[in-house]
Amino acid sequence: MPKFLISFVVLSFVLVSCQSKDSKPVQVPEDKYIWLEEVESPKSLDWVKQKNDKTLTQLQAKTNYNTYYNEALKILEAKDRIPFASLRNRQVFNFWKDEKNIRGLWRRTSIEDYNKKNPKWTVILDLDQLAKKEKENWIWKGAECLPPEYNRCLLSLSRGGKDAVVVREFDIKTQSFVKNGFYLKEAKSNVAWFDKDTVIVGTNFGEGTLTDSGYPRTLRVYKRGNDLSKAPVLFEGDKKHMMVWAFRNFDSSKKYLYLGVSKTFYTSELTVTDLKGFRKKIELPESIEFKSEFKGHFIISLRKPWKINSKDYAQGSLLAVEMAPLLKDGSYKVQEIYVPSEKSALKGVSSTKDFLLVEEMVDVKSRIFKFELKSNQFVKSLLDIDKNVNARILTSSAKHNDFYVYMTGFLDPIKVLFSSEKNGIKTVKSQAERFSSKNLIVKQEFAKSFDGTKVPYFLIHPKNIKLDSKNPTLLYGYGGFEVSLSPFYWSTAGKIWLERGGVLAVANIRGGGEYGPRWHQAALKQNRHVAFNDFISVGEDLIRKKITSTNHLGIKGGSNGGLLVGASAVKKPSLFKAVICQVPLLDMIRYSKLLAGASWMGEYGDPDKPEMRKSLLSYSPYHNLEAGKKYPEIFFITSTKDDRVHPGHARKMAAKMDEFGFGHYYYENTEGGHSASANNKQRAKMTALEYVYLDQMLRENSK
Repeated sequence: MPKFLISFVVLSFVLVSCQSKDSKPVQVPEDKYIWLEEVESPKSLDWVKQKNDKTLTQLQAKTNYNTYYNEALKILEAKDRIPFASLRNRQVFNFWKDEKNIRGLWRRTSIEDYNKKNPKWTVILDLDQLAKKEKENWIWKGAECLPPEYNRCLLSLSRGGKDAVVVREFDIKTQSFVKNGFYLKEAKSNVAWFDKDTVIVGTNFGEGTLTDSGYPRTLRVYKRGNDLSKAPVLFEGDKKHMMVWAFRNFDSSKKYLYLGVSKTFYTSELTVTDLKGFRKKIELPESIEFKSEFKGHFIISLRKPWKINSKDYAQGSLLAVEMAPLLKDGSYKVQEIYVPSEKSALKGVSSTKDFLLVEEMVDVKSRIFKFELKSNQFVKSLLDIDKNVNARILTSSAKHNDFYVYMTGFLDPIKVLFSSEKNGIKTVKSQAERFSSKNLIVKQEFAKSFDGTKVPYFLIHPKNIKLDSKNPTLLYGYGGFEVSLSPFYWSTAGKIWLERGGVLAVANIRGGGEYGPRWHQAALKQNRHVAFNDFISVGEDLIRKKITSTNHLGIKGGSNGGLLVGASAVKKPSLFKAVICQVPLLDMIRYSKLLAGASWMGEYGDPDKPEMRKSLLSYSPYHNLEAGKKYPEIFFITSTKDDRVHPGHARKMAAKMDEFGFGHYYYENTEGGHSASANNKQRAKMTALEYVYLDQMLRENSK
């Protein structure tokens, strides 16, 4: 892997001292807008209201706003949407929202009924009714149900969409919350069933029980009927670790409980216990990713190469490690399941009763293999489905060999396939087209980045496109945390943007997982510039090919993607005319002090370390904004209830742009969490605002 020289920009307002053995930390000036980090202070909320009012007045006044809103809402609330399945004991569970059920219905049906055109659902919980009854702004965050019956569940309910949830025990048979059942007050908790009367809990138990990232540092054994505050500590991590967690594999013959500590996003340790005296730490590399337990094997993937028993295992490989010898005397019996090539990468792993399902990407397009264990050897076969469409495992059953696959592409509406031992694999759900694609085409292109690396991107445009550099083009990217942007059916973009002659590009830049760990690690920490330069290179390639020009090129990204577009716009402002910056990180010096920010230091680095601070300052959008320069009119979008990426990032950046007299747009939803929307109407509103903004910047105002 090539090494990259990381340069940094010395700003006129940043005091940087020369580094030596006795060097002092790099200093930054006092932050005059730090008061905007007070999320719900009257002063901050008044500032937010003024910004929101101005943006809504400008964008909702556009004649196409209502059209876009109605088109987006029609798609989001379409009655023929596919209800995505979650398999539990031959039952299909689903959470559903529509125009009547704003907050949603938790419901279930049988496999046989789900596979019919119009399933008959049994409603388990009506969240709208619950919110009204309890006078709470409940947003659904999922359920942990106890195998094998799956009738007792721990429901996670969020106030306004925050990551912090209230956990309550629910009985599906009676469709009611269990009286004096398991209960956790609002916190960023994790819970795992051990048996009907025992839950392993990680939550906020008070001072010293959370990590610097705001996640649980201790795990406790919570017995039914006991006082949670007095539950004994079972396991604990360090304050500087990211979090601790637990799970039990109920499909194993052993009553093993797994206790994990995530030291960072990419390093972890695993301990096994039976709660009866047996307890052993698993001696595997910290950089491995634990995928599952399957027929007496730990299934792991390698973020880094591993040498064991005189054999070298390649980075990105999927391995099976026999559990019994490892737990008994620490010896290793390892078998390769999957080894990537230069153009391929492991995407995901699921398991059924008798085989593993392994998703592979080849040049960012997925296919699925089955691996069966025969005579203690994993035997590979390719799943017999359309190889030209992106395929993923939707859900599978570890008790049976049933599983669902969903298939999609940029112009291919989602299909759901069901596989069973009796009937093989067949299509059971097909989504209707949400936009006309007959005159559209998808291409995969490759841009040459600054160091010569070929960076893939997908391009969707009209078949008869004129290469006159005048096509309004939206470039989307993420580039972080091993996330891959494989083809997907982007319904609202298709209807509102592509149908009206717009061009869509999706960049598969380094920092993502499109080519496995090496692709991700190429843009870590001091090498973060690699992701930004890759993204800029894709934009320049679109211009070089005369697809578009700087006056017609817009970019969009959220969360880490918000950092991507923010940094790219500040680094090369003349390249872009429009920037949609959603729930972003923008202050890279204080990010680790805000909410869950400390958990991302494995990705970006520690700002308190002088060398990392230099690197972070060289691209931190909030610190690199300069008076007197010309920048695109950025559209910042965030949420007051986002307790993952602090809304202060977007607030402070917008305030600084105000100070320097730079035009921009700002909208902060008062609920919705990190997704910035809590229901379909809010999503439709956000979508309409974005495309009205893009029209204004790339069509109306472009010259």
